[in-house]
Amino acid sequence: MWFEILPGAVIITTLLSVPIYAMYGLDKLTIGNAFRRNMDERFSRVMYQRDFRLTNNPYQMNGLEQIPDEEQKKDEKDPNEDYDVGDDPALLKKRLKERKLKEKQLKEEEKQKEKLREKQLKEEEKQKKN
Repeated sequence: MWFEILPGAVIITTLLSVPIYAMYGLDKLTIGNAFRRNMDERFSRVMYQRDFRLTNNPYQMNGLEQIPDEEQKKDEKDPNEDYDVGDDPALLKKRLKERKLKEKQLKEEEKQKEKLREKQLKEEEKQKKN
């Protein structure tokens, strides 16, 4: 009769549902979150990449507070920084040397200004004594 197919149907349904429910535990173990994000559409992939870029965790809720303001970006970005160097170690070393040289020049200029101030103060003291 028709009910003779029920044991086979239950077995097949059970075996086909095992991977679906097993993924809950596997995802929890491997990525630390029980649910994967859907990557079928381009928009979903872009949002995944955005969330990962902002918080290094694509499963953490992100709001507008996570996106830095334009003013903060300008302050953080070095105007002399060249992001087109890629992975070329020679260019990276060159940029690093240039940055260190500029910092050294700035320090020397500050020392010279400080020496000039000290000289001016000494001259003012001599004038006051006379």
